[in-house]
Amino acid sequence: MYVYVYIYCINTYFFTCIPTLYVSSCFAYTAVYPYTHIHTCTHTAPSGGLASRPGRAASPWQRPARLRASLAVCRRTGRAGPGRAGGASVCLSSMACNQAENVIKKIVREIGQECAAQGQTVSETLVAFMVKAVVLDPRNDFNVDQILMEKDVQNLIQLCVTRLLDTTNPSLSTIKMQVYFDMNYANRAALQSVFPQTEMNTFISLSKKNKEQQLKNLAMLVTGIRLYNKECGKGGSSIDDLPAILNEAIPSATQTLDEGLNTCQARAHQYAALLESMQEDQDRCTQLSSFKLKEALFNVRQYEAFLCILLSDVITSAQEVEKMNVQFTATMEQLKNTVQNKVSVNTNEVFPLFIALSNLWTGFQDEMLLLHFLTNMTNNLQQFSEIQSQLFPEDMLSSLLEGMTVKSDEERIRETKGIRVNVSDFKNQEWLFPETIDNFDQLPIQYHSFCAHAIGVKGLTLPGNPAIGILKHRERCYVFSSKEAAYLFAQDPDKFIQLNVEKAKEYAELIQLLELRHQFEDLVSYAQAGNAVRFLIKTTIKCDSSTQTDTHILPPTIVTSYEWNEWELRRKAIKLANLRRRLTHAMQTELSHMRRENSTQVYLPKDVGTQTKRDSSSNVPRPQIFLEGLRGGSSPTTHMVKVDLTRAVDET
Repeated sequence: MYVYVYIYCINTYFFTCIPTLYVSSCFAYTAVYPYTHIHTCTHTAPSGGLASRPGRAASPWQRPARLRASLAVCRRTGRAGPGRAGGASVCLSSMACNQAENVIKKIVREIGQECAAQGQTVSETLVAFMVKAVVLDPRNDFNVDQILMEKDVQNLIQLCVTRLLDTTNPSLSTIKMQVYFDMNYANRAALQSVFPQTEMNTFISLSKKNKEQQLKNLAMLVTGIRLYNKECGKGGSSIDDLPAILNEAIPSATQTLDEGLNTCQARAHQYAALLESMQEDQDRCTQLSSFKLKEALFNVRQYEAFLCILLSDVITSAQEVEKMNVQFTATMEQLKNTVQNKVSVNTNEVFPLFIALSNLWTGFQDEMLLLHFLTNMTNNLQQFSEIQSQLFPEDMLSSLLEGMTVKSDEERIRETKGIRVNVSDFKNQEWLFPETIDNFDQLPIQYHSFCAHAIGVKGLTLPGNPAIGILKHRERCYVFSSKEAAYLFAQDPDKFIQLNVEKAKEYAELIQLLELRHQFEDLVSYAQAGNAVRFLIKTTIKCDSSTQTDTHILPPTIVTSYEWNEWELRRKAIKLANLRRRLTHAMQTELSHMRRENSTQVYLPKDVGTQTKRDSSSNVPRPQIFLEGLRGGSSPTTHMVKVDLTRAVDET
């Protein structure tokens, strides 16, 4: 069973040019596509012919390439089998990621096995970067618009193997140096003691927490006491004098790094002089064209950059050791003054001092580990710079440089001292100078402070002089080696930036040397990649999105003042009727004084009286009636007499 691939792709990156190939139903290679959708189409054709679906072209890759990243795989069998007729389509987009990982592993594994068979052992990270470098190199003619068959993939693998086995190429040594440095270098913040303080909380939270904490404090106290006894000459003879060892080792490490820097800088100056002579003299160019001068220049420049990082760490370590020496001496003197010849001393006074000594001694031990690490890094990096020195021995360089003037980076900068661009010559460009911006020396310069014009045009890494003027373009800063280079670059910055990107595609080691990873969005550092699969696969960017459709497209015609409820209308009517009984009140405060005029309106009170026609009154007499004879008398019969004594009305 054989497999053919047709690729619909525009605007893809790196491995979009690698086809999908299936052999015996198990794919061996595939392409890595951002936002990939894979469609498998099964067709049957008699006599080994290629089947076509009804209404489609006979050759599936004759369709126009318009879709962004879709892949289709058409199987062709020698004869029709049961259940194979027809043109069923199966969407495999959910399987794309797993397929890509498996296939990339197969590609990397095959390249590694091929190199191992030739006696060269390479890491997966190095193989992954080399595959990207081969695809990026325009000289290899990998075009995403072309149809890539199995032979094209085999060509890609063969190119990678050839470059990985070319041990005489300084470019390979530079890439190996970059991989080694990124995978092994760690800054000071990452280098702590064997038992970091950050892990202590996790450790002591286990069982026997209190005992472990007490043991730790006891160990620190014992360390401080032993250090004090060593200082007093009463013990501690087995303890190494770490401050003295560091005071001897740090200058030695600094001297080694300085010598390495001077050597590689001298080499870089010589290579730059030879390359400049090739551009000025055509005969010279013909004579030196077969030499790998640019690769050698990039190698020593990268070696110089790494040595500068290590030297900076050693200088920082020396400063830390000097600071700790002062603190250690002061703490020891304070402890001596506290103890003196006393028979007993309060533990609250001496125990903190013992613990402080222990902490400082731990700091000395950390600096010893750091210095040992930096020394090993320096020694291991040297092997990656030996290829260029073997290609160009001293006697050979001397003969090539005969009659030529070799300029150092400092001399090139001194030649342009006092020269700067005229800002008035540029209308739409922003130039930065020491007097126009603060922290001028700390600006992030692109291309590792090399001339932005010389890289793409000449293929040289010449030092840029910020005093000429720093061009700020699209929020990035660029420096130049001469005023002429600055003027040429400023005329069309995007053009020269793209030239630098193309030069980095041609020489992959420039991607890290010139810090161009932002130009290649998918390219992460070797240490961040973790493994070859993560290094090659583009990360899919995901986001949440939503769309809201208007409910009422036309302007609303709703009368908001309309009210259908009768009782609500009554409530509003009563509210309006009550307004006539309301008064307007106002008051003056200190805050609002003199800010506005205030007034109050009231109804003044009136004096009102009522007059009747006449005054009259009446007085009714009080009735007075008496009854006589109710108690009886001498006779058996009672005789009652009623006497009315009420006065007449007119008598009152």
